[in-house]
Amino acid sequence: MSIRGSVVGRLLLIDAAGSVAILGLWYLVFSTYNRKKGAAALRWVQTACVGKGRILESHWMGSSRLQARLHFPSGWFENARVTVKFLPRPLPLQWLLSCWRRQNETLTFEADLGGSPSFHLEVVRHRWCAHNRGASSRRRDDREWDIYEPGPIILTTRTHWKQDPTAELNALMSARRQDILQVRFRPESPQFSATVRLEALADRAAATEFVSALREIAAGASTHRQ
Repeated sequence: MSIRGSVVGRLLLIDAAGSVAILGLWYLVFSTYNRKKGAAALRWVQTACVGKGRILESHWMGSSRLQARLHFPSGWFENARVTVKFLPRPLPLQWLLSCWRRQNETLTFEADLGGSPSFHLEVVRHRWCAHNRGASSRRRDDREWDIYEPGPIILTTRTHWKQDPTAELNALMSARRQDILQVRFRPESPQFSATVRLEALADRAAATEFVSALREIAAGASTHRQ
């Protein structure tokens, strides 16, 4: 019995050591993969900012989040930075959870404007889709889908609504055109932020258009305050 217990203990110790080694190797491999993607993302950002701005420094915040400070000419943005959020590949359980939730890898641009906005605004882009399963042995509902394409909808907490919400509509239209997931304005720093899917910036032209869209949105808000 003593010998059997000793053998079982050794096997458990070997299994534990093997599991730790596998997890360590997994972490090393996918941390390296994320860092390579981070380097590529910074190249996309630098290419998009050529002639308009440049990257000052960058650092990693954990194994799946990269942040970089940017410098733009006077009159563009102040205290600008980008945060790139990758899938948590080095952590298996978190990675599986993020895949199950269908989370995207994103890039978020944050900066202060030339003057503080006097309003809070958040534009979130959502998409819904549906499909039927075709002919079925079960009885189908006779009702058909009625699809409508409404214009932008603004939900506001303002007690007095102005008739010409230029900044809000510009943000909505630019977000729609550039497939931006979220745009936010607020009086506190960072006063402006925009989030886009990382894969949308892989093309040089798309990355350049994204930077131009940021400038367009921010300029609209800076020149139209209440």
